[in-house]
Amino acid sequence: MGYFDAASAAPLHPVARQALLASLDEGWADPARLYREGRRARLLLDAAREAAAEAVGCRADELVFTPSGTRAVHSGVAGALAGRRRVGRHLIVSAVEHSSVLHAAEELERDGGTVTQVPVDRAGAVDAGAFAAALGDATALACLQSANHEVGTEQPVAEVAEACRAAGVPLLVDAAQSLGWGKVRGDWSLLTASAHKWGGPSGVGLLVVRKGVRFAPQGAADERESGRAPGFENLPAIVAAAASLRAVRAEAAQEAARLRELTERIRARVPGLVPDVEVVGDAVRRLPGIVTFSCLYVDGETLLHELDRAGFSVSSGSSCTSSTLTPSHVLKAMGVLTEGNVRVSLPPGTPAEDVERFLEVLPGAVAAVRERLGAPTAAESAPQTGADLVVDAVGRRCPIPVIELAKVIGDVPVGGTVRVLSDDEAARLDIPAWCEMRGQEYVGEERADRGTAYLVRRIS
Repeated sequence: MGYFDAASAAPLHPVARQALLASLDEGWADPARLYREGRRARLLLDAAREAAAEAVGCRADELVFTPSGTRAVHSGVAGALAGRRRVGRHLIVSAVEHSSVLHAAEELERDGGTVTQVPVDRAGAVDAGAFAAALGDATALACLQSANHEVGTEQPVAEVAEACRAAGVPLLVDAAQSLGWGKVRGDWSLLTASAHKWGGPSGVGLLVVRKGVRFAPQGAADERESGRAPGFENLPAIVAAAASLRAVRAEAAQEAARLRELTERIRARVPGLVPDVEVVGDAVRRLPGIVTFSCLYVDGETLLHELDRAGFSVSSGSSCTSSTLTPSHVLKAMGVLTEGNVRVSLPPGTPAEDVERFLEVLPGAVAAVRERLGAPTAAESAPQTGADLVVDAVGRRCPIPVIELAKVIGDVPVGGTVRVLSDDEAARLDIPAWCEMRGQEYVGEERADRGTAYLVRRIS
């Protein structure tokens, strides 16, 4: 079986398992108590904090453990904004941040604050200059992930941190995807992470607030974790999280080189094995274990089920896998194809044989899904029947509007247009992406009596 979804949750590291079982016997008492059992628990907690702080590159008294990475983000954003409320209520985020950051930004807007989303390029990276230009006198906080969770693109954190420092604005870095591979470079002010991303147990997050950063914890006061993470510490999980972080770091350099070769193998070979595929994300500045690609004329959820039956667990940012039927905000911000999206994220220790077997299975899985959907093949052609055509795909979800467009584009002469009627939000992204991939001209969109009309001109 090939588990290829480590970006969601990495398998529990053997060291984490050992530490968890040991600390269940030794770390069950209240670390705030002065009797023997409490002192033993306090020693374990302090040792875990020091180990985690060393891995992050901060002081131990700057780091607290939270019940999750999401809680770390929400507490960090809220506390930093409250600490700098006299400066203003302006927050800057990138357009591809994790949903936990974007939800915190939405909360600020509901409360009367303002948010600027810095756009990204087609590889998913922000421009440090554009980020710096968004900084203003009323900016209380800026947030930037160290690397993207969907496509693996690394962000220019050091350059952005320098700009924020010059402007006197603290920068919060979401390091959930990258911390297992190494320290986050740059003069950042706050940092968050989540243990289940590096092979620790779920339910443990990290929040780091550098000394000198104005920070006002929100919510009811609590004496634990410097008042920044209320509630009794889950000590066995914390000990396991710190132990596994140290363990994966010791293996990181060698494992990163190995996984980078495997993901590069996927990036290079998938376009040759499967027609009409777009590999997305930065080809160089990316995490070692993540590779993402999108397949034209494919229902993402159906493809994931097909791969699951073949023994491979992958994830998708395709709108077809979401209960809300809205495209991934990351793929949308990048302006890339969203249909049939597959994210492969390899956990440490993935055998090369599993990757080879995945590459053998993938073409058949994609072909089977396309056949069931009635997608066009490269051999299909049709006579030119008129200058303009209308495709009515209202009420039909991805990837049907694009499939219907592809079927009829050959029916119009060069210079002719196809008008696709659709009420699916994904069509706004996927039709322009299809045009770029197939060498056709996307003219734009118009309001229609039913849905939206997307105009495509045949130029080849």
